[in-house]
Formats: sequence, C-alpha cells, structure tokens
Amino acid sequence: MQTELTIDKNALDLITAEQAWHYNIIPGKVSDDEIQFYCLKNDFMIQEELELLLGKDIILIELAEDVIRKQLVKYYPVNARAKTGISHFSNDFNDFLPKIISEAQLLSSSDIHVESYEQECRIRFRVDGKLAERYRFSKEKYPALVNRIKIQAHLDIAEKRLPQDGRIIFKNEETKTDIRVSVLPTLYGEKVVLRLLNANAADITLDDLGFGEEQLKLYKTSIQKPHGIILISGPTGSGKTTTLYASLKFLNKENVNIMTVEDPIEYTLDGINQVQVKDDIGLSFAAALRTFLRQDPDIIMLGEIRDKESAQMAIRAALTGHLVFSTLHTNSAYGTISRLLDMDIPPYLVSGTLSLSMAQRLVRLLCPHCKQEETFSNDALPAGEKLSIQTHHKAVGCEQCYFTGYSGRKAIYELIPVTHEISEKIKRNKLSVDDLKFRSLKDSALELFVSGQTSLEEILSYLL
Repeated sequence: MQTELTIDKNALDLITAEQAWHYNIIPGKVSDDEIQFYCLKNDFMIQEELELLLGKDIILIELAEDVIRKQLVKYYPVNARAKTGISHFSNDFNDFLPKIISEAQLLSSSDIHVESYEQECRIRFRVDGKLAERYRFSKEKYPALVNRIKIQAHLDIAEKRLPQDGRIIFKNEETKTDIRVSVLPTLYGEKVVLRLLNANAADITLDDLGFGEEQLKLYKTSIQKPHGIILISGPTGSGKTTTLYASLKFLNKENVNIMTVEDPIEYTLDGINQVQVKDDIGLSFAAALRTFLRQDPDIIMLGEIRDKESAQMAIRAALTGHLVFSTLHTNSAYGTISRLLDMDIPPYLVSGTLSLSMAQRLVRLLCPHCKQEETFSNDALPAGEKLSIQTHHKAVGCEQCYFTGYSGRKAIYELIPVTHEISEKIKRNKLSVDDLKFRSLKDSALELFVSGQTSLEEILSYLL
C-alpha cells in the first residue's frame, strides 16, 4: 500500500471540501487524460462517479485511514470548529474572499497572509500564533484576488508601487468583523495581510485570561487605585490589548469617565470613549492625551507608549490624579521600569506615578483530544534546570487541532507592584532585579508544563 503522497496543490480546487470528505479522497497527480486520487477505499462506484463528475479517467490509490484523514484536515478543513465545507480557489472572487475570511474566523485565525512568489501564490492563516498554509494557486489568479481585496478596502487598485493601508467591515449572519488591510509591494507582486479584529469585547473578562489566584487579586487591587500608571509589556501578539480591554471592562461603571486612544481600535466597549490615532492629520497619541486632560477623564488608556513625548504625557496624566493604562515593548516587567528611565523620564516621576509593571506572553496549550503522556527525563531541560516529575505530555496532532498538537492559548504573567520600598529605590535610581520578589514568566510557564497543559518545546525559550 502506497504511503508517500504526491499532491498537486493546484488540483485541490477540482473538488469541494464536501466532495473530498464525502468520498474520502485527495487529488494526486493530474495529466491531460487522467487524475489520480488518494482514497480510503478503492471503490468502483466512487471511480465511476468521479469520472462522470470531472470528465477524465480516474485512478484511485488506496491509503491508510490515518494518512487520508490527516490530508483531508490539512487541505479541506472540516471539524468541530469548521462544520461547513470550504471550497478551494474559485474564479468567482465575490464568493471566494468571503469564504477565506469565514474560514479564518472558524479557525480562530488572527491574520490572513496573501502572498505571491516566482512560480505560484499561497494563502496562509495565523492560528494560535503560528502560520499555516491553507491554499496554493497559480499566478494568473493572483491579481484578481488582490484587486478584489483592494476594492473592498477602498484602496487604489492602480497603485502597485507603494504600500497601502485600508479597512474592511465584514458582516455575516452571526458576526461583524473589522479587518485591517495592509498591502506591500514585493519582488513578485503585492503581499496582502488581513488582520482580523474582534469588534466586540463583551466576552472578555479578567478571570478568564490566565492569571494565577494571587496574581489576579494583586492585579485587581492595583487597577482599582484612583491614580497612577499601569504598564503592560510584551512583544507584538502577546495579548496586551486583550488584557487592557478586560481591565477597562472590569472598571467600566456609570460614574466613571473612561477614554482611550488607540491605533487601531481593536475592540469596542459600550460606555467608553474611544479615539483612533490619525498621524497624517496630527492626531497622535500625545496630541490626543493633551485633549483628554480637558475632557474630565477618570481613567485613560493609551494604546502604546511609543516615544518620550507620549511617555511624558502619560506621566503628566497620572500626576494630575488620573489612572492611566498603557503598553511598552519590553521583555520583562523589570525592563519596563528601565525603559522609562532610558526615555529620560526623571526617576522621581517614575517612582511617584508607576503603580504596577506587568509582562505577559501567550503560551499554546496542548490539544486535549490527542496529547500524549510519556516518561520525563531532566536531560531534556537546559543545563542547571531540574524538575521533580515522573511524566509529562507532548504534542501529537489530530483532526480536532489540524494535526498541530495544540489548541488555544493561555496568557502567563509576571507582576511587579511598586511598593513604597521599590519606589524609594527607583527615586534613587538604585533598583536592581535582585531587589524584587515576584512570580516570573518562567515560573508560570513551568506550572503549565508540570500540570500537563503545554509541552516542553513550547516553554523552552522561558528556561534559557
């Protein structure tokens, strides 16, 4: 029985997802006269139906069930998260673009990458922080798809030399999604990235984000102070914005005036005044903050501290009795304090306004349907690390997780509340990481690993 597959990805659109799953088949080699299909069962009736459907001779090659299932999930995703079949590339661009977006939503994808290379083009989805290829098609079809995206995003279809940014509001029967569109000219054509933004923050709560019990108690205490700065750090895609919105939702009361300035506005919350940054007309983070101080706010959320000016405005807002939330791109909670000092913010101002410094990351969780327990050896850990556990879980892969081995993500945090003692050391510019006692990202990552929620590979970077 043959086990090595040769799949012509340009032939995937010969059949729909419904047909692939109905017959349990995957297209193989295609010639002028015949088409090879890998199948679960070499059935004469299936062969006849396919010949009638496609108008060519059909050759069926039988493979093991696990091999066929894996390829079906990869190329024709249909499972608990995507119950309806998604057809492969079609010449009907009015129909195909909504199908791509709908599939991305069903897979809980954050980004769609539409890319052109020398010989062919592809579409990739970012799911749980990792990119996975979903479609591959010929170069002839690419310009029409890009133009369709540009039209939907109100961009100039004639401009192919300069980057462009736009926005699509995608609506279906159940949801409304705000899609940020970025078009970038590359060597072999324009690359398009569609960022899917959840337009509603109704389901976001602090209790569901991943805080430990003590961390959650400490965080809630810090954000209920009447003034000061709450800073959240982490790389792009670490969930900082989600944490900010969950915090605002927790604090959103009828007697509180909450104002935000963002780029872009990723969620909408009733009862909160949200402002979109527009640098081209002078509406920057700092300019918006200056106006906010004349709008009688109680709580201000600054999407990101980008420069010295926005940092100074955030400090000024906190000094005048406001609670300020913002983010910084640093690697740790301690690094956030150092970054403010590096921006020439005087130590006495940092010590007098900073209430909490927090860092966070997102860790992929093992798929509960297929994760596998095995004996653990400390030899797998970096030098100097040791765990007193007998077994651990590893990623395997199944239909439910599209054979990635992972399903969903969970945030891990490290929190440094600025106590009076820490404040005094910041004021004298003598604070070191050895002065701090807190639960680190490493500690939180190890807890997820020991409890069997994630794999060693996923947390290895926190142990190095």
